[in-house]
Amino acid sequence: MQDSNKYRTLTEAEIQQLVRQSCTVGLDDWNTIRVSDRFDPGRVHACRFTGTVRIGALDGLTAARDARPAELRNALIADCTIGDNVRIANIGVRLAHYDIAPGACIEDAGTLEANADAKFGNGIEIEVLNEGGGREVVLFDRLSSQFAHLVCLHRYQPRLIEQLQRVAAQEAQRAQGRHGQIGTGAVVRSVREIVDVHIGPHAQITGAISLVNGSILSEADAPTIIGAGVQARDFIVAEGARVTDAAMITTTYVGQGSRVGRQFSAEGCLLLANCEEFHGEACSVFAGPYTVTHHKSSLLIAGMFSFYNAGSGTNQSNHMYKLGPIHEGRLERGSKTGSFSYMMWPCRVGPFSVVLGKHTRAFDTGDFPFSHIEAMPDGRCALIPGFNLTTVGTVRDGAKWPARDRRTGTVKRDRISFDVFSPYTVGRMMRGYTTLKELQKKTARSVHTVAIQGTECKRVFLRTGQKYYRRGTMMYLTEKIVARVEAAWAAGVTDLTEALQTDPAAVYSEQWTDVGGQLMPRKRLDDFCAAVGQGALASLDAIDAALDQIHHAYAMDEWIWVKMAYAAWTGIDWTHVGADDLKAIADELLKSRKEFLDAVLVDAVKEFDPLSRIGFGTDGAADAVEADFQAVRGDYDSNHFVVELRAEVTQLAERIEQFKQRL
Repeated sequence: MQDSNKYRTLTEAEIQQLVRQSCTVGLDDWNTIRVSDRFDPGRVHACRFTGTVRIGALDGLTAARDARPAELRNALIADCTIGDNVRIANIGVRLAHYDIAPGACIEDAGTLEANADAKFGNGIEIEVLNEGGGREVVLFDRLSSQFAHLVCLHRYQPRLIEQLQRVAAQEAQRAQGRHGQIGTGAVVRSVREIVDVHIGPHAQITGAISLVNGSILSEADAPTIIGAGVQARDFIVAEGARVTDAAMITTTYVGQGSRVGRQFSAEGCLLLANCEEFHGEACSVFAGPYTVTHHKSSLLIAGMFSFYNAGSGTNQSNHMYKLGPIHEGRLERGSKTGSFSYMMWPCRVGPFSVVLGKHTRAFDTGDFPFSHIEAMPDGRCALIPGFNLTTVGTVRDGAKWPARDRRTGTVKRDRISFDVFSPYTVGRMMRGYTTLKELQKKTARSVHTVAIQGTECKRVFLRTGQKYYRRGTMMYLTEKIVARVEAAWAAGVTDLTEALQTDPAAVYSEQWTDVGGQLMPRKRLDDFCAAVGQGALASLDAIDAALDQIHHAYAMDEWIWVKMAYAAWTGIDWTHVGADDLKAIADELLKSRKEFLDAVLVDAVKEFDPLSRIGFGTDGAADAVEADFQAVRGDYDSNHFVVELRAEVTQLAERIEQFKQRL
């Protein structure tokens, strides 16, 4: 933006030329117009200026990709500062109270104005997760998934909430200004109405209907796009996000790299990093990172999700027809719901589980991750613990999420832990294993089903669940131990005691927690919350720095947890661990990992069985079925995923042999 001391008044010749080009000024006072030395009056036509207007250079092109000549044409411009080489053309009503950065392009628009008391979406309260209130989250530009999680869920810590709300109010107040902002190289085109909206650098707003009271954060490396037919009120859209195709968002935050479109409707929602929301509807939803819903008939309401995929027709109910919409639900990270899944809140689903059918009763499977949860005809919940552990989909999930991180901006505000297997999930498996083992001991063989936290589990699944959880636990723990030694060798450390030691700064907690997509030991969270509540972390910068430090400490905290968990699981004494112990650990890794991969391959082969060929070879002879299937799907042995898994089995055996030889 031009510095004010570089502006000058118009010359008499410039005023006469502007008048000839159908330009006018309020109160006939041309002294309210200030221009830069590179101002070209030949590029200003049919404009009316009111209030104080400053105009930068008009001698080049805009900074947008489709660069156009900088000019002012057919517009009422009131109380604005216009940077170098801006294009403003065909404004139907007026452009008022905006500071417009160099290279911006605003054309074919109706109203663009900002009011004196605007906060541009900052300070808006969202009744997220609970429509009845009590978990409100205040919007501000630098909101992160972790900050929102704590404000929303930790209402049992009043001092923490008081401090977080104070910080949020401070951040919201900073956004208030007399003028709106349109950033460098931003494009606003064919928009009917923009009122009290900040527009960041290089944002592209094309064809939107109405944008009221919001911020569109954007930057050169992460341009934000608002597309045709969009209506948004009381909102913040973060860097690199896209809201397009007649989407409607109200009192909603759209996170970095997220996609909202195809007439999706969101009200009172937090849609955090890398979400994809198409066709359906969301209300009072805390959509953590990678929450995905793609179907017209899906309604997400009053739930918390992350790394989630909603099947078509997914639906929830949050009032039970009693005291109103006051109930909440949790589908913990990695969960999926099948087509026409229905859940009556309150419910909690453990990580990486699959939910099928219409559930009309409350249940809690938090300590049973990787489970298959299916409704019986009467709405009761049938549980198969651990069944989802070795499915193809679970393995694919672990690889796809990091590869689909669309955040390209300078700062990634949401801290995300991508690991499928971690102290968070494996700790749950260990607790689930213990519970299933105790139930098996207590349950008579004549008993067909066992009640577990609102679910019903067949007695035979108590044993298979233990098998799944033990295999998964051992695979994770032994992999981490072997990898630790291998990393030490790669760093030139040959002493086993040194290789296996823990960092003095590491923090151990038996239980880990998922804070808005960031995994951490419970003690780190407790210490952090105490520091905020006591005022030791009194600003957003301090809070973010502390959360970043916890995020960076993940590896060392994970390692101390692995050591403690393995000792508790096997009884090993780490002070006397030698080469023979590590060879046994390596053999266990080979055994458990191979069993796991073999089970995944068995699940994958179902995609190639005879039933999978139904519909192939249309209009052909009998042998056309196989030929058509091969042409479209290929065969099992050459499938890319299968080839990779088989190669991993071979490489694992070679790796373990080399590991043992070096020991």
